[in-house]
Amino acid sequence: MSNLPVTSDAGKVQQGKFIKTLKTMRKSYWLYIMCIPGIIYFFLFRYLPMWGVLFSFQDFNPYAGFTSSPWVGFKHFTNFFNAPNFAQLMINTLLLSLYGIVFAFPAPIILALFLNELRSKLFKRTIQTLVYVPHFISWVIVASISFMILNSTGPINGLIKLMGSEVFPFLTSTESFRAIIIIQVIWKESGWGTIVFLAALSSVDVEQYEAAIVDGATRLQQVWHITLPAIRSTIIILLILQMGNVLDNGFDQIFIQSNAGNRTVSDVLDTYTYREGIVNGAYSYTTAIGLFKSVIGIILILGSNKLAKMAGDSGIF
Repeated sequence: MSNLPVTSDAGKVQQGKFIKTLKTMRKSYWLYIMCIPGIIYFFLFRYLPMWGVLFSFQDFNPYAGFTSSPWVGFKHFTNFFNAPNFAQLMINTLLLSLYGIVFAFPAPIILALFLNELRSKLFKRTIQTLVYVPHFISWVIVASISFMILNSTGPINGLIKLMGSEVFPFLTSTESFRAIIIIQVIWKESGWGTIVFLAALSSVDVEQYEAAIVDGATRLQQVWHITLPAIRSTIIILLILQMGNVLDNGFDQIFIQSNAGNRTVSDVLDTYTYREGIVNGAYSYTTAIGLFKSVIGIILILGSNKLAKMAGDSGIF
């Protein structure tokens, strides 16, 4: 009997929290209404299709349907791991991701630092607008621009000829493919990526810079000791999220510029999945590949988040 008042008090506390939450939601009900389209989108196109991962454990036949297709366990995973081109696919995918993390990921950070140093607001906004524009250009257009610049009669090879050297096959060479892909990503996405970092930099207290100037700190020292620490958490969070996409290189960009000459380096998991799943109709096999990529992505996110916490950062959860 002595425990009843405690239970009653706990219930009152929970009820009070619930009522407080309802009052808070009532004050901001328009914000919750605005969230409804996003919730519906994620439910219909992200969560609802997740039951389709069961195809990876079946020999799925569109005519037989999900219920009548035979279950085969881990057969498709075994076939994928034992495929003759498995090692090459993983190497191509991981190398592109590694180059992206090393070269493309720091690009918007560096650009944001440069933009943050601009004192003229008009000039700063103009530069921001110019670097944002490429984000809205489709990969087809980007690939077309690259073709015009890098083909055998393009300006780059024209300059090479003027220097007395032979024309270099940029578009079909295995040596230049990865560099072209990363340069395109940097040009197209760096400006858009600066939005997050500039927003983080806007919260830096100006008095810190003033105090640093009084102490005789140079511009570079201010950036190193004030600016970078201010956006450290943002950098780490975005890097953790980037780790979840290590096995995703972007289908459109690579598929458009893949050809017989560079196939040995351009064939990644995304293009292989398209070829096997859409062209050859191996739905269960490619679903297994997609599930494998998702599991690896989750492991990398959890691992990198754990490392971030061990390093003294808050991580993403």
